[in-house]
Amino acid sequence: MNRVFFLDFDGTVTKIDTCFLMVNAFAGDGWREINDRWEKKEISTEECASLTFQLFSAGPEDVKKLLDTVEIDEYFDDFLEFCRVQGDEVYILSDGYDLAVDTVFKKYNIRVPYYANRMLYKDGFRIDCPYLNPECGRCGVCKSSLMNKLKGGAERVIYIGDGHSDTCPALKADLVYAKGFLYRYCLEKGIPVVCFETFQDIIKHLEY
Repeated sequence: MNRVFFLDFDGTVTKIDTCFLMVNAFAGDGWREINDRWEKKEISTEECASLTFQLFSAGPEDVKKLLDTVEIDEYFDDFLEFCRVQGDEVYILSDGYDLAVDTVFKKYNIRVPYYANRMLYKDGFRIDCPYLNPECGRCGVCKSSLMNKLKGGAERVIYIGDGHSDTCPALKADLVYAKGFLYRYCLEKGIPVVCFETFQDIIKHLEY
């Protein structure tokens, strides 16, 4: 079967949300309130990041040093090998930052195509959103639009994720592997979903 997998990055490929890691380490008081507004869909990813970056007290090297401590799911490499053998396509769709994906993938020597917001620095950090959908504008990276563009002639589209930015793409998938917030959301909305803790669970389910 010709399948394509679309994966969230933070908290899915990684064991910790890198955005949370950065703001917890470098942002001053007030970031939790800003994040709560984003989760309630009161502000967009771009607005959330712009406000949060104003609270940052760190430079690029500080951030890279912190990101270099991030660990990935111990079975992620096995999952990539499984997909390679099966002939499945894999894409990372992240509403987080390219700096985080680049740093983590370099650490683990991972080469997977990805789409993410750009984290830029000049007298302070700022966000650039090259994959924004202007018709919606809520997420910095419109995962649903990218899925439509990248799925090609795949017979089956599978999404893997855990968070708030994964709700829209979950609606576009034939099957969702989810944990945390996304799993509860899928159950509430009647979206076909399988719960997972690690990528080993996903491999086992696919082999069954």
